[in-house]
Amino acid sequence: MPFSHQFLAIVVAFIWGSNFVVIHHGLLAFEPLTFATLRFVFVAIPLVFIFAKPAASWRQLAAYGLFIGCGQFGLLFWAMKDDITPGLASLIIQMQIFITILLAMLIHGEIVKRQQLFALFVCFTGLSIIIFNTDEFTTVSGVLITLAAASSWAAGNLVAKGAGRINILGFLSWSSLFAVPPLALLALYFEGWPAMSSSISSAAASAWAVVLWQSVGNTLIGYGLWNMLLARHAVSEAINQTMAFICSCRLSAVSGHFSMKPLTKGYC
Repeated sequence: MPFSHQFLAIVVAFIWGSNFVVIHHGLLAFEPLTFATLRFVFVAIPLVFIFAKPAASWRQLAAYGLFIGCGQFGLLFWAMKDDITPGLASLIIQMQIFITILLAMLIHGEIVKRQQLFALFVCFTGLSIIIFNTDEFTTVSGVLITLAAASSWAAGNLVAKGAGRINILGFLSWSSLFAVPPLALLALYFEGWPAMSSSISSAAASAWAVVLWQSVGNTLIGYGLWNMLLARHAVSEAINQTMAFICSCRLSAVSGHFSMKPLTKGYC
């Protein structure tokens, strides 16, 4: 991987690592599934009127929208509302790294180098220690829901990899069309229209700035760069840029600091 792409991987890690602070503040203003719905509404509109449908099948667009929209962010926001701290969530969601590589090996026959396996083992061991030493802010259901979100993210990675080198902004905006309806229906069912409308109508400008950052900064920039790297490199090579991963993990300390909640007992 050229240096320029390694640098982009670090940029992505910085965006994702610090993003959990932003998510935490968004969840103070919006119900979780409403928040997730708004995130993808602002990705899809008006970009679907600007970018033509990318050279990806409708099945790939739908699968990516469902895996990333409902599976990853719907579950992640739900867990972060009451059941897991931002810092711990930012670490557990990174289990997608190991799940993605495992799926790539099983489905695409990708080969992982020995040194990459060692780096993954070290990271996996560290994450496992932290996961099994949670604090009073985190519940078992919060950990399990976040792990399910990580699995869904991994599935979305494989879908994006399979789409190849396409217009990534078009891919993100058109796939978001498939994320919005199920998220909105789930929000209506679990949160109810009164709670949804109340959180939207009472949201301050800072809350809408959070939604905008989720749509533009995290989705279009963060996931745009990430999917570009996946399309150009083997999954293990794109993911196993150890510096980027460590950067993302270390930024969880930022999440814990600004949300006033520790990462986990004994590991803050």
